Amino acid sequence: MPDLLLELRSEEIPARMQRKAAGDLRKMLTDGLVEAGLTYEAAREYWTPRRLTLDIRGLTARSKDISEEIKGPSTSAPEQAVQGFLRKAGLSSIAEAHVHSDPKKGDFYVAHISKPGRAAEQIIAELVPGIIRNFPWPKSMRWGPASAKPGSLRWVRPLQSILCTFGPETEEPVVVDFEIDGIRSGNITYGHRFHAPDAITVRRFDDYVSKLEAAKVVLDADRRKEIILADARNLAFANGLDLVEDEGLLEEVSGLVEWPVVLMGEFEEAFLAIPAEVIRLTIRANQKCFVTSRLISPLEGEMSPQATEGGGTTGRDPLSWTEDAGAPRAATPSGLPAISPSRGEISQLSNRFILTANIEAKDGGKEIAHGNGKVVRARLSDALYFWTTDQGDLPDLAELEASAEKFGLDLKKPLDQRMARLDHLGVTFHAKLGTQGERVERIARLAEELAPIIGADPALARRAAVLAKADLTTEVVGEFPELQGAMGRKYALLQGEHASVAAAAEEHYKPQGPSDRVPSDPVSITVALADKLDTLVGFWAIDEKPTGSKDPYALRRAALGAVRILVENDIRLALASIVGKASDLLSFFHDRLKVYLRDQGARHDLIDAVITPQSDDLLQIVRRVEALGSFLDTEDGKNLLAGAKRAANILAAEEKKKTAVAETVEPALFRENAEKSLFAAVNQAERQAGEAIQNDDFSGALLALSVLREPVDSFFEHVLVNDEDQAVRANRLGLLARIRAATGQVADFSRIAG
Repeated sequence: MPDLLLELRSEEIPARMQRKAAGDLRKMLTDGLVEAGLTYEAAREYWTPRRLTLDIRGLTARSKDISEEIKGPSTSAPEQAVQGFLRKAGLSSIAEAHVHSDPKKGDFYVAHISKPGRAAEQIIAELVPGIIRNFPWPKSMRWGPASAKPGSLRWVRPLQSILCTFGPETEEPVVVDFEIDGIRSGNITYGHRFHAPDAITVRRFDDYVSKLEAAKVVLDADRRKEIILADARNLAFANGLDLVEDEGLLEEVSGLVEWPVVLMGEFEEAFLAIPAEVIRLTIRANQKCFVTSRLISPLEGEMSPQATEGGGTTGRDPLSWTEDAGAPRAATPSGLPAISPSRGEISQLSNRFILTANIEAKDGGKEIAHGNGKVVRARLSDALYFWTTDQGDLPDLAELEASAEKFGLDLKKPLDQRMARLDHLGVTFHAKLGTQGERVERIARLAEELAPIIGADPALARRAAVLAKADLTTEVVGEFPELQGAMGRKYALLQGEHASVAAAAEEHYKPQGPSDRVPSDPVSITVALADKLDTLVGFWAIDEKPTGSKDPYALRRAALGAVRILVENDIRLALASIVGKASDLLSFFHDRLKVYLRDQGARHDLIDAVITPQSDDLLQIVRRVEALGSFLDTEDGKNLLAGAKRAANILAAEEKKKTAVAETVEPALFRENAEKSLFAAVNQAERQAGEAIQNDDFSGALLALSVLREPVDSFFEHVLVNDEDQAVRANRLGLLARIRAATGQVADFSRIAG
C-alpha cells in the first residue's frame, strides 16, 4: 500500500499554535481522503517552528468505482419537485432519468449514477490546495506582490515550500503535482536555516526524517522535549544544581527550536532577595528560560534571603521550602510547579538559569548565554524595583484616609495602603455590580456571617476578606497578574498579619480547577466561599448567567469550587439562605454537584433520586448518595428497591387515573394479615428512619427502612391492591403511599434504575 508524505514549510510558526495546527492538518486531510473514497492504515502529524508534516501510511492507490440509484418523484409530480430531483442527481434534463414502476405507487423517476474511481494522486492534488487556503489559523497574513490581489493566499507566516510524495515502499514515489499562489509542490525540503540551508531531495518519510536530522532538524516535538529536559537536568547536575522543571515552558521551548542546544546563564546573587515566584516568572516570561535550585541545610537557610519572605521578617517561601518528604509537586498560583526537597532540607533558587538555543555556536554558546544574562539582569532589576516599591509608602496617603476608615485599615502598613487605594480609585469590578471596593465590603460582610458556621474567627475572616484583593494594586501583580494572591500572602506576612489571614489572601482563589486543591484553613475556607458566593449571587442578580458553552465570568468554575470546598471540608451550609429568591442558582449548584459526584464515580440515577429542587445542603446530598449506593449493593437494598418501585409505579398509575387514595390508613379496613404486618412495619421504619435522618445518619435510616423488605414482598404476594370495594382499594393505595413517603425521606426510589 502506498504512503503519503506532506510537508508545508514556512517562516516561524508561533509555538502556541504548532501542536493544534499539525492536528488540524491531519484531520482535514484524512477526512477529505475518506470522503473521497480512500482508506488509510495510520496517520501521524509532526511539527517544528518552520514546518508542519504529515505521514500517512497504507493509503489506497485509487478510490472505488461507484454505482448508485437516486430515487426521484412520481412522473406526475409538479415541475418544482422534478427540478429539485435533477439538481440532487446532477442531471441536466429529465430525459437522462429512468422511469421505474411500482404496483402501489405507480411510475417514478430514478437516476442511475456511475462514478469511476480516481487515482489517489488526483484526489490529493485537489484536496491539499483547498486545505491550505482554508486552514483555521487563529491569525494569518498575506505577503509579497501577490498580497495585493483579491483572494491571495493567507498563512500564519509566509509559506515557502510544499513537499508532497506518494508511492509504495517497493517503488520510487512520485511527486503529487499541484500549485497554489505560485508555490509548486515537489520533493525538496530544507534543513536548519543556519547549519544546513541547502536543498534536500526526499523520497519518503524514513529518509525525510534521517536527512533532516543530518541537516540539524529534529522533526519529532516530543523528542525535542526529551532532549531539552535530559540535557537541562544533566547541565544543572554538573554544576551542583537541580533543574526546576516546568512542563508548560518545556512545551513552549520545544516549539522555538529545531536543533535544541542547552546552555547555562547566570545573574547576580543579590537578585535572589526577590521572591522565587517573581524571579521564575521574570525569566520564564521574558527569556523562556528554566531556573535552577540548590539544596541547603536549615542552618544555612536561616542566613539566606530566601529563607525569609524576601529577606524581611520571618516566614517561609512556599515555593522554596516544604516539610513533606513525599509531597507531590503542587501547582503554585502562577501555574509553576513547586520545588519539593526532602524533609529537613531547604531548596532555594540559584543564580543560574537554563536556556535553549537553536544553534551550535563556535564558542560553545558563551556569547548566547552572556546575551541572555544581560536581558535577565535588566528584567530582574525591574522586578527588584517593583518588589521594594510595594513595601514602601504610597505618595497619596492623605487621599486614602476615608477608605482606610471605611475598612478599618492601618495606613502605616503597605498592604493596607494598597487596599485603601483600590477603594479610593473606584476600580470597577463590573458596570452593574459596582467597584472592587464595594465588592470587598460585600465579601467581608458575608465572611463574618459564614465564619461561625465554618468554625473561623469572624474578626480574622473579615480582616482576611478586606486584604484579599489588596495586592491587585501592587507593582509586582501589575507586571505579573498570575501572582495575584501569592503576593498578597507574602506582603501580609511581611507586615505581621496572622498566618491565617495571609494564607487566605492566596487561598481564597482556590480551587482554580478540578485538579487544584481546596483550602483547608477555616479562614481561607470562609473567604473563598464568600468570594465565590458573592460572585454567583451578583451575576445571577443582573441576569448574566452561563449559556451553552459561553461562560465569560467563569461562573461554572466558581460554583464547582464552592461545591468542592463544602463537600471536601465536611461543611453543612444552607445555601437557600444565601441565594435567596434565585432558585435557579440553587439548581445551578445542583448541576455542578452532579458533575462533581459523577467524576467521583457516583451513579447518576442515585444523584437524581436524592436531589430535590429544595435541597440546599450539598454535603447532606453527598452523604445520602454515599449511603444509598452502599445500601443498594446489599441484598436487602435490592429487594427493598424492587418493592418500593413497584409501590410507586402502582400509585403513579392510579393517581394518573385520579383513583381515590386514602390520606390516612385505617386499620379497620384491613382484611389480610399481610396488610397489618406492612402497616406495623411502615410505622416502625418511618419513625426510626426519621430519627436517624435528624442525626444525619443516612446509613441508619436505610437500615431502618430495610425492615420493610419482607412485609412489602408479602403484601404484594397475598394482597390484591385494586379490590372491588372502593374504600378497601383506597386504603391499600394509602398504605402504598406510606411506603413511598417512608423511603422518600432518604430518596425518590422511583428514580433509581433496577
